[in-house]
Amino acid sequence: MVGNAVFRVEGLRKSFGRNEVLGGIALDLHAGEVTVLMGANGAGKSTLVKIISGVYERGGGSMTLAGAEFAPNTPAEAIRAGVVTVHQNINDGVVADLDVATNLTLDRLSGRGVPTLFNPARVRREAKAVADRMGLAIDLKARVSDLSLADRQMVAIARALAHQPKVLILDEPTSSLSSAEADRLFALVDRLREQGVAILYISHRMSDIRRLADRIVSMRDGGVSGAFDAKPLDYEGAVNAMLGRKIHLDRIVARSSARAVLSVEGLRIAQGARPMSLTLGDGEVVAITGLVGVGKTALAETLFGVRRPLDGTMTMNCKPYAPRSAGDAIAAGVFLVAKDRATSGIVGSFNIERNVSLPFLKRMSSLSVLRRRLERATARRQIEQLGIVCRSEKDEMSALSGGNQQKVMVARWMAQNAALFILDEPFQGVDISARRDIAAKLRASANGRATLLFVTELDEALETADRILVMSEHTIVGEHRNADVDLDRLLAEVAGGPLHSAA
Repeated sequence: MVGNAVFRVEGLRKSFGRNEVLGGIALDLHAGEVTVLMGANGAGKSTLVKIISGVYERGGGSMTLAGAEFAPNTPAEAIRAGVVTVHQNINDGVVADLDVATNLTLDRLSGRGVPTLFNPARVRREAKAVADRMGLAIDLKARVSDLSLADRQMVAIARALAHQPKVLILDEPTSSLSSAEADRLFALVDRLREQGVAILYISHRMSDIRRLADRIVSMRDGGVSGAFDAKPLDYEGAVNAMLGRKIHLDRIVARSSARAVLSVEGLRIAQGARPMSLTLGDGEVVAITGLVGVGKTALAETLFGVRRPLDGTMTMNCKPYAPRSAGDAIAAGVFLVAKDRATSGIVGSFNIERNVSLPFLKRMSSLSVLRRRLERATARRQIEQLGIVCRSEKDEMSALSGGNQQKVMVARWMAQNAALFILDEPFQGVDISARRDIAAKLRASANGRATLLFVTELDEALETADRILVMSEHTIVGEHRNADVDLDRLLAEVAGGPLHSAA
């Protein structure tokens, strides 16, 4: 352990209504040390960060900074005290309509003791000093909205560092960065560590964690499930604590298939990633698992035509498959249940009936006139088959629970025959009952197509899939038939495994 705790959280609690999100968190951050925080979606990481950074009010417990009580009511109060956060959402850290120089000096311009008259030369001078300290090679006159996502991320980080923080929180900071940009960030973190800054680094990327972590804290279900600081760090143990090993399974009988639906050869979806190959068979349900940020969504979007692969070939039912858009993919019988139902899935102002028919309005129309009876009958059939709890197909989506909204998303794409059915985190935010309803329907209807699930939680893969593939660093690193699975080996592959030696 390096020095005394400069920042301490004890018994921190937070509830939203009856939903307890944090159940008594304890966490210490030490000067000159990088603490990596790991946790699956819904573990409570974002809520913890928002309380520390003054966005949310805590529901119980205490926080201290350098031995004094720390209870910020606003992000500005947290920053003035020396606790600075770079949030995962880049738009929280930059003002897109302003130029880079103004963004880098914005907090100083709006602080106390600032001269009344705006001095552009002074702003550029101070901005250049901030940029030079970070090695930021960006035109200071450029509007942030005109920058790439990676450059906007670097501006947000540089703006945070202009405060010279005592505690720096970085939430998935490399999610939009190239390898070279990530290396620059790592070098900066090294310098800050040497200067005695306490750093909380939130990430699931094992390459980041192996490169930077002095210690690892794992979260699960709103609490700390493990802390690891003994050298060498137990990366597999940290992943194990994050995901949990008490896996309660309804055992399935794993099936195999003799006919390939999708074949992928030498596919590369990210710079520097090793090429991958995979085959999906008729009637087969395959799950791809791995930590957040390893490329699962990127692969799903590549198969669905939303993004282009860097290299490799794909065939669908023995014919070349190279979709240039989601429309191309749908025309070829490739359907995707997207990860984020709020922004990429449901239309909240539409009813169930229209949400189910939305991608297939042309198929349900005759001479450009929608066949209302067919639309209604399709929705009613899917409501019955998936057990969607509602009064009728006319219910608006906003009236449904999260689990039933997710069922509607799945129902939409199951209403039509697919060659390949892709589901990206289909069980996210749903209860165990809804999860098992969806899984059972996927397996019962699997014949005649290949089904591909992308999931982070291992129990979801083990309860649903015939085969389980593991992704790490944007490639496939392991394969398991779902019969007497070696969980230790599977977890080792999820954690980076022997293919990725420690730095």
